[in-house]
Formats: sequence, structure tokens, C-alpha cells
Amino acid sequence: MFYRALRSVLSFLAKLYLRPTVVGANLVPTSGPVILAINHLAVVDSFVVPLMLDRKVAFLAKSEYFTGTSVKGRLVATLFRALGAIPVDRDNSRAALHSLEVAGAVLDRGEAFAIHPEGTRSLDGKLHRGRTGVAQLALEHKARVVPVALIGTDRVQPAGTRVPRPHRIRVVFGEPLDFSRYEGLGNSLPIRRAVTDEVMYALMELSGQEYVDSYHKRPAA
Repeated sequence: MFYRALRSVLSFLAKLYLRPTVVGANLVPTSGPVILAINHLAVVDSFVVPLMLDRKVAFLAKSEYFTGTSVKGRLVATLFRALGAIPVDRDNSRAALHSLEVAGAVLDRGEAFAIHPEGTRSLDGKLHRGRTGVAQLALEHKARVVPVALIGTDRVQPAGTRVPRPHRIRVVFGEPLDFSRYEGLGNSLPIRRAVTDEVMYALMELSGQEYVDSYHKRPAA
């Protein structure tokens, strides 16, 4: 009850700060396992989508956000939990597999899970090749995939900035994608690639971004 009330307050503040235009939120299924596949332009992206929907949406966050013992650390952990964040350790050899296991458990409970198929945020503003984890989750857990395009979040939090800036954004939800035609073929790498590419094509159409058929690589430090 506490987290639900806090989430409502955060949602109100986010809408006041970002003045979002939200299109197609009614397309998101209100029950059953669903994956929200989101393009990735800024750090704030993972938090924006859950705040735009009435349905609770889970997403993964670094475990260190939940371990702070100071007043600030406890506040951050509380806010993350209210937003639906699930702590995961991303710094070990099993990190990728563990993340998929955690996401799968969410879907098996019939809940909604948000993921960025690109794996990392785009620093050039283009939409990059998706990683096949989104397909693996959809096929193994019989979840529909709703593509979600965020437009303008790179101006809310440009690369290198820590504090989000007030700026209008647009959140566009697409038609749910049903991949039940591939039931039983989840272990096929070509099928996973085909499913992922279909998701990325839908994101390209919604976002208007230029598509680049290569994984995004961060510049060397």
C-alpha cells in the first residue's frame, strides 16, 4: 500500500516535470505476462515508462542502489522499489543469465517487465541492433511484446549529466506483438533473431529513429 501511494506521487511529479504526451497506453494488456521493449536514449528511460502506466511494471536495476545505509541511500532504495525496480548484481560472470532468470520469474507471475533490447543507451541518437534476450523471454515465457518509443528523453538527461532537466517528452506505445506462432522454437537462434528484429522494426517505426544494424558500442574511455 505504501509503495503504491508513493508511486502515485512520483507519477504525478514526473508528469508535471516532463509534461509528457502519451500515445497508445490503452494498448498495453492489463493482465498476463507482457514485455515492454523500450528504445534507450537516457538513463531516466527505465523510470519513465513505469510512471506512465497504471499497471505495475518491473525492471532491473543495479543492486548497489538498494544497499545504501545512509539516509540518502535508504531513500534511493525506497524510491526504486516504489517504481518497480528489482535489484540484480551485474558484476559477476552469471550476470546476464541471472537477469534473464529474474525477468522470467516476473513474467511467470503474469506481470509486466520492461527491457531495453539495445542493451545500452544510444549515444548517437540512432536505434541500434537489438540483443536477443527480449526474444528469449517472449518465447520461453509466452509473453506478448509491446514496443515503446521514448522521444525527447535525451534532452531531459543528455549524456554526462546527472540531474534530469524539465523538457517535454513523448511516449508512444505500439500494438502488442504476439509470437505464439514460434511456440516450441525458443532454442533456435535464427528464430530469436527474427523475433528481435521484428521488435526493433516496430520500435523504429514508432520512434522515427534511424536504424543501424550493429550493436551499439560505447567509445573507449
